[in-house]
Amino acid sequence: MPVSLVLTADTHVPRRARDLPHALWAAIDAADVVVHAGDWVDVALLDRFEERVRRLVAVHGNNDHGPLRQRLPEVARAEIEGIRLAVVHETGDRKGREARCAARFPDTDLLVFGHSHIPWDTTADTGLRLVNPGSPTDRRRQPHGTFVTAVADDGVLRDVTFHPVAR
Repeated sequence: MPVSLVLTADTHVPRRARDLPHALWAAIDAADVVVHAGDWVDVALLDRFEERVRRLVAVHGNNDHGPLRQRLPEVARAEIEGIRLAVVHETGDRKGREARCAARFPDTDLLVFGHSHIPWDTTADTGLRLVNPGSPTDRRRQPHGTFVTAVADDGVLRDVTFHPVAR
């Protein structure tokens, strides 16, 4: 059965925004699985996610401390509709990222990461797909914030869509 996904990272609530954009909350409410690649900043946002989502796969980021680090791992893994998923906040420099991550995550089909706030969607020579959903609240040098929706279906990730969000 197809599984709907929302991928997000670098939410930085309440430092960069008071709340998540309405479009992201609507997508979260509709999703079967939500993936968050770290930099929550406040444990209250994690609590809200846990109250709302059907299934959460999440990690802590470099700006997450205290209870966030106690409750969330550095690396999370899950199998979703035949897709072997790993989530991590930081992957290092963009140069050589695909090869470096393919070596670090050899038994993984999809790696979701964050940290840079820059949307990213590439595939390593090994077939590992790397997706950074960007940030919905802190666009940095990007034209707008972003998050991703996708569908996991019988071992295939399809309908990967980067959604722009207003400031």
